[in-house]
Amino acid sequence: MRQFSKLEQRLLNEFQQGMPLTPNPYADIARQLGVYETTVLETLSRLQTEGVISRVGAVFRPNRVGASTLAAMTVPESEVEAVAAIINDFDEVNHNYEREHEFNLWFVVVAEDEDRLQAVLAEIEAACGYAVMDLPLEDEFFIDLGFDLKWT
Repeated sequence: MRQFSKLEQRLLNEFQQGMPLTPNPYADIARQLGVYETTVLETLSRLQTEGVISRVGAVFRPNRVGASTLAAMTVPESEVEAVAAIINDFDEVNHNYEREHEFNLWFVVVAEDEDRLQAVLAEIEAACGYAVMDLPLEDEFFIDLGFDLKWT
């Protein structure tokens, strides 16, 4: 298993939420950590390249900026990884995960508007060869998705 440096541990644990809303957020993070801004940026880039993190950026409440939906597919187990890789290639997909259910591959799509959202869902369906079930938000619940990572 990969060992994370103290800087990586702090970046992954302390900045899941509360990103500084300033003109230079990475410089502000660097000051808090006692390192250079370039060190923060290089570390985050490396973690992303390694697949430890998928993205760094703001998360907006659903449908406040643009349009978003939860989507699901039924994919044969032998093809889940390949289909997930196709889905992940779409810039509009912000996360994707497997579940133990008839609909076993779930993902969130965010686009600039409803027309683009529907176009992306159709493109994903065509690229993967499996029907996409669109599950638009009906009731909103706030779920804190921060995780207190335990380092051993």
